[in-house]
Amino acid sequence: MQKLTINIQPTTKPTIVKFEANKFLTKHENFEFHNIEEAGKSPLAQQLFHLPFVKTVYIAQNFVAIEKYNIVHWKDVQQEIADQIESFLNNGGIVAIDSEHKNKKIPVTVYAESTPNPTVMKFVSNKKLVLETVEFKNIDEAKNAPLAKQLFHFPFVKEVFLDDNYLSIMKFDIAEWEDITLELREFIRQYLEQGKEVLTEDHTLPSQTQAKEKTAIKGVQLDDTSKEIVAILDEYIKPAVASDGGNILFESYDPHEKVVKVILQGACSGCPSSTLTLKNGIENMLKEMLQDKVSRVEAING
Repeated sequence: MQKLTINIQPTTKPTIVKFEANKFLTKHENFEFHNIEEAGKSPLAQQLFHLPFVKTVYIAQNFVAIEKYNIVHWKDVQQEIADQIESFLNNGGIVAIDSEHKNKKIPVTVYAESTPNPTVMKFVSNKKLVLETVEFKNIDEAKNAPLAKQLFHFPFVKEVFLDDNYLSIMKFDIAEWEDITLELREFIRQYLEQGKEVLTEDHTLPSQTQAKEKTAIKGVQLDDTSKEIVAILDEYIKPAVASDGGNILFESYDPHEKVVKVILQGACSGCPSSTLTLKNGIENMLKEMLQDKVSRVEAING
């Protein structure tokens, strides 16, 4: 089982710091506690209130935010709190006791949004679904992804892509969106309302290309130009393609041919306009920002 880790994130309010986890802490629920008595159903919050400078504890799906009194500076205590949260949860500590809410439905909204790819529809939730981008090409790949696995039981579902608070579904041509969108939207909404898992604890990335990209970027094997390309894709390109229900991953850079290869996912994969996007958008941006280091961008899929 993957060890829980905490990443310290400052906020726009100087008295509040977020402690982001690499796992979900709650099932679509949020909590706010102002003192140790209010925190009766949250052992984690109760422990944090033993620190005299803790004023308010907010617990969301994948983070704990703490508002402090001014008796201390964050730089002096934030690492200690991060370590304390990590230790508490990795040793079996409970975030919140929800036994009394086992059959309680969680308010969830889901809306459908068309994408530039006519075979893909984007379904957006008001709840975070995943902490990492993940794509499933078939039901075998989705064995540890209960929501995607259920969606593949619909005969018209071809591929499922999840990122943050939305999922993109690619369909077979046997059905039209006007006939199946409402059915899919209601199924997703009801599934999430029941607090069911989207990914299991032992889920691993199914796509070899995804795993390759993660390994390459984390493995300090990228040259300086590749790192610049990854940074540009993350900052300028990914938000744009995410709004269309897709994703782009860096695959490789050839410094001799000056060719960048990328992987397109979700709505971008197989999209009729993806070639235009590559040439007029991504390629032009990389050429302009990296000047003579890039001559061409190619997608190895889609």
